[in-house]
Order: sequence, then C-alpha cells, then structure tokens
Amino acid sequence: MQNTRPILAWETLLDVDSASGSDVAGPLRDRVENALRRAIDEGRLSPGAAVPPSRTLAETLGVSRWVVTEAYGQLVAEGVLEARTGSATRVAERQEMPEATRGIENPVPRDPAPASAPPIRYDLRPGIPDLRATPRSRWAAALRAGLADLPDRELAAAHPSGYAPAREAVAAYLSRSRHAVADATRITITHGATDGMGLLARELHRRGHRTILVEDPSWPRLRIVAEDNGLRPIPVPVDGDGIDTGQLRSLTSGTGARATLVTPAHQFPLGAALAPARREELVRWARDHDALVIEDDYDAEFRYDRRPVPALQRLAPDRVALIGSLSKSVSPALGLGWMLLPPDIAPAPSPSTPSLIDQAALAHFVTQGDFERHLRASRTRFRRRRQRLLDALTIELPELSVAGISAGMHLVLTLPSHVPASAVVDAGASEGLALTSLRRYTDATDRPDALVLGYGDLDDALVEEAVARLAALVR
Repeated sequence: MQNTRPILAWETLLDVDSASGSDVAGPLRDRVENALRRAIDEGRLSPGAAVPPSRTLAETLGVSRWVVTEAYGQLVAEGVLEARTGSATRVAERQEMPEATRGIENPVPRDPAPASAPPIRYDLRPGIPDLRATPRSRWAAALRAGLADLPDRELAAAHPSGYAPAREAVAAYLSRSRHAVADATRITITHGATDGMGLLARELHRRGHRTILVEDPSWPRLRIVAEDNGLRPIPVPVDGDGIDTGQLRSLTSGTGARATLVTPAHQFPLGAALAPARREELVRWARDHDALVIEDDYDAEFRYDRRPVPALQRLAPDRVALIGSLSKSVSPALGLGWMLLPPDIAPAPSPSTPSLIDQAALAHFVTQGDFERHLRASRTRFRRRRQRLLDALTIELPELSVAGISAGMHLVLTLPSHVPASAVVDAGASEGLALTSLRRYTDATDRPDALVLGYGDLDDALVEEAVARLAALVR
C-alpha cells in the first residue's frame, strides 16, 4: 500500500495561543509543548513524520531556540517524539489513540481484524484489467512530461470540454484505431464512461427524453446512471448476434424511446459482436426515429481472432455518441475517459472535470505511443490467458458450454440445470474464489444459470488451480 503519511511535517500550523485553560497564560515553553502535543493527538502530525529543526520552528513561531529545544526534550522524554543521532526528530510510531477518535464507537484499528471471508486469491470477476501490468513508470513519465509542457497560462484557464492537446490526441487515436470519424472539437474528456453517461443522460432529459433502450443483460452501472438522471431503462433482449433490432423497433413503437445504449464491439456480458446486418439496422432505426445511439466501447481494443471491428460511430457520426475510457484498458484508478459526440449534441459542462495535469499526461501517454504499446502487450497477455482458461475448462468441466467471441477479458460458462449460480458464487467466496453470476446483469428469468468469468486480473500461475477449485464447487 502506498505510504500517504508525510515524511516532513514542517508546514504544520502550530497555534501556541489556542491551548485550553491556564495554558494560554502559562510559560512559553509549556505552550509550545502543548501545541505540539495537540497537533500529534489530533492527527495533524502523523506517526513517523519529521518535525522541523528547532531553529526553523523557533523562527516560525518567533520564539527563542531554547524554548523549542526544551519542548522537544520533554516530548522525547515522554516517548511522544523520537530523537536519534544523525536523524531528524520524529513523531513516535506508537501513540495513544488520538483525542479526535476518543468516544467514537469502534474506531478503525491500525491493523483491521480479518474479514469473515478469506481474501481473494483467484479473481474471476469481470470488468477488471490486469492491475499487475498497470504501466506505472510510463504513466509517471507522462505526468512529469505533461506538467513540464503545460504553458503557464493554461494552469488557470477553463477547459470545459477538456484540455485541447488531450482532445486532439484522443481524436487521432480513435480515428486510427477505431476508424471513427473523429474531430477534436467533438471530443469531451471525462472521468470515465460513467461520467460520460451521466452527462449524456442529463442532456437527453433536458431535451425531453424520459426513456432509454438498454441491452438485456448488460452492465448495470450505466443503466443506473441513466435512471438516476431521469431516463427509465427499457430492456431489449440480446442473443448471439447482439441486440435484437427487431425487438428494438417494436419497443420503440410502444414506448416512444429515441435513445439506446449498446456495446456493439463486444457485448457485455454475453460476449457477442453485433452482426453486420444488425449494425446497419440499428443505424436505420436511429435515422428513422431521430434517435441517439450511445456506443459503449468498453474493451473494443481486445480482439484476438481478427482485427477489431470499426466503431459503429463510423456508420453514422451524426447519430452515434461514442464513449470510452482507460478503466478497462489501463486502470480504473486513472479516472479518465472521453466522449465523441454528434455535431448537434453539446452537453452542459461537468461540474467536476478531470485534473488538467492528468489530461496533459493523457495527451503525452497517447501521442508518445505508450498507450498503444500497452494495448499490444495486453492483447498478447489476454489472448494467452484466455486460451489457458479455455484449456483448463475443457479438462475440468468438458460437459459445460462456453460462450463469447475471442475478445475482451471475460467469457460465459453455462452451469448444469441443477446447479444454481448463486450457490457456486457463495461457496467460492468462502474459498477465496471471486465469481459473478450472469443474473447480476439481468432481470430476465428465462436464461439458464451461468457464470461470467473474468480473466483480466487473474494471475497466470493460478489459472489451472482456479478452474480446478471451480470444478469441485460445480460438482
């Protein structure tokens, strides 16, 4: 875990005149000592932090150096501070519970008690990239370079749709990698797909929309965001060819819905690619009903049997809003994404735009080729891991069927009719095996029980062992 405690605490404010009781009128040495003690008790000076040199603190407080050295000496004698020869004086690592937490029921302990379930050892949850392969050094270099290249005037400028170099970099990337019709002026930089969906949902609601057609099953978070912003989700069935466009038209007639959210490159969670005929029919539907298609491009970069199909947006740039992010391709911790919008859609600016420095880093990360180098390495790794997972399933559970094209970071394993997915998920949790039921993503009851197996963050060395444990649970 990253250490977030300050190494130096020289900027901590000490108020020698805010002590309680008679301390305010007491000797100056006692007042400095008590001010330091309060800063430690209240957590403003954390364990291990170095306090200022006595000369520095004396100059800051406008007191003699003797006053500070005497205060430090008393706190060292009490074990509140630690003084070592050749090293800075530091706050002792072991302190009483700070006053700020006294009286609070069940404060968080330094070493939390173990949870009832064991920690996750075999992570088969979908939607998580390979966190071990996060390009930390390249992103750190992009942050440094992006910050260094930022013109001074940009540091206080408003960027309601995003920093221009970041928008240009994303537009160029989408044009060459997704064959999108991309213009930097139509790009909005977001915190991710969820943020982008929220902006679009609010804009649609402002325009009078009250419903949105969504794939069933589908990722629940974006549906929830749409609903939170006044759009009632209407489920449309999905099969092996993607969203059922015949049902889409039928539901449009009954509800008047003029917006839909789809994952055409790799449907989540069933793993289908939208068939060519349905891609064309979806565009015709949008034109016939003056409708908007929101294309969630969540893991389109990862296709293993052929080149990724172009974005649906290419067929109808005036009818399709393309949303994407770094969450599945790099890491959700970066909190960066984008929208490529039709010319007539300009959502109100987000009240919380991504950090300008992060956007500058994004521009550098993309333009210097680091993003695409990371994607190439990820494709190779995921392709091999997927095949390894399939081979293990063939050996351990040969009677069960697997669905999903050779793409992305998940597949669907259909369970025997007598084995409820919920029971397998619960039993797996007790053994450190993280699993997800298909029913989490749908309200339909006519689909067979299945597991959505993610392999993005599964350790390669544990693939066979994870499948063996899963097979034992199923049996």
